[in-house]
Amino acid sequence: MPWLVVFSLFAIWEGTVRLFDFPQFILPAPTVIFESMWQWRVPIIDNAMQTAFTTVVGFGIAIVFGLVTGVLIGSSSLVYNGFYPVLIGFNSIPKVAVVPILVIWFGIGTVPAIITAFLISFFPILVNVATGIATVEQELKDVLRALGASKRDIIMKVGIPRSLPYFFASLKIAITVAFVGSIIAETVASNKGIGHLMIQASSRFEVPLVFAGLMVTAIMGVLMYLAANFVERRMTGWATRSQGDPASQV
Repeated sequence: MPWLVVFSLFAIWEGTVRLFDFPQFILPAPTVIFESMWQWRVPIIDNAMQTAFTTVVGFGIAIVFGLVTGVLIGSSSLVYNGFYPVLIGFNSIPKVAVVPILVIWFGIGTVPAIITAFLISFFPILVNVATGIATVEQELKDVLRALGASKRDIIMKVGIPRSLPYFFASLKIAITVAFVGSIIAETVASNKGIGHLMIQASSRFEVPLVFAGLMVTAIMGVLMYLAANFVERRMTGWATRSQGDPASQV
């Protein structure tokens, strides 16, 4: 079904461009974009590998920091209430406004793209992990304490397992926005990557190559989403198994 939708969208796009005879520098047809992708396949692959590298590294750092910080913030209502408004304020800052500061600190290159991918994907992971731990029912905590469980036991044996569905669900959002962060940084402060390739192509009015960069970005985003979705199904199948088990619905 998804392939049918994609094919239909491309067919409508191709037909609209041919019907209204749009100039190539305004809206190229999909066939022209695919021709451009094949013509520029070597630089596209080279720059796509760079974007994938910065995205995966920034995303990996965001997973570690988001998981650890989410556990710390979700474990204490005092810390949760104190830090949450600060985190909301930090997340409200457009990350494109941070890139010039990163350039001053680290120069043009790979590091600003990695940090931007980290900054933009860190927040969804942190919020979901903290929410999963902070929403453990007070009655359940009281019962566990009455049975002799310490606060650490409650967090490790109830809070963290309970937050796993939230955590893995957040990865699907975080990986896609990590791509956005990398490409934003590459368009501003990088000499390599899909964002840099698109900026160079637009300066030469090679619009089909710009659209080719967008398509490559979309393909990489879908592949990363599928990988995150596969990991979520493998790691948290217990959380949704009852929904697909007919016996459990009787």
